[in-house]
Amino acid sequence: MQKVGPRKEKPDPERMAILRSLPVEVKQQITGEEAQAFLYKEALPDSLLEKLKGYLVEDD
Repeated sequence: MQKVGPRKEKPDPERMAILRSLPVEVKQQITGEEAQAFLYKEALPDSLLEKLKGYLVEDD
């Protein structure tokens, strides 16, 4: 399991803006580990994909 905490590299600013734009009720459900994976372009946990399924667009 990866450590969740401060990192030396900065998170992706576009992904940070996306997280901030989500409705409060969705943001409250996202764990630190899920947020970190999203912000640092890591493999997204299935749990996060499920929470964001109404906001994701498939890439062709």
